[in-house]
Amino acid sequence: MLEVPAEDAKLVTLARASRARTRAQEGAAVRDTDGRTYSACTVDLGTVQLTALQLAVAMALASGVKGLEAAAVVNDGGSVDVEVVRHFAGAALPVVVADGNGEVLDVIHT
Repeated sequence: MLEVPAEDAKLVTLARASRARTRAQEGAAVRDTDGRTYSACTVDLGTVQLTALQLAVAMALASGVKGLEAAAVVNDGGSVDVEVVRHFAGAALPVVVADGNGEVLDVIHT
């Protein structure tokens, strides 16, 4: 298991909770540059499909966020598309990837 800073571990916890609450395929959470967090789950309504990370970033943007510090995605080992984070927050933002038990599997630096 990889070790991550406590603030990033909190993002994993929030992402796990979002996923569990809705029984979604994945959960995600982001932390903005002011320390506020936003969490979301996968949306699949047939005509509207968003990854949990896309929705978490969209929620942050809708709140007027100017930048992000970190993100986390919890899923069952599926791939993680970090393009939305890279596009909004730029390079070197850490995206923690964890499994459903909260075990950190990887840290992707956009």
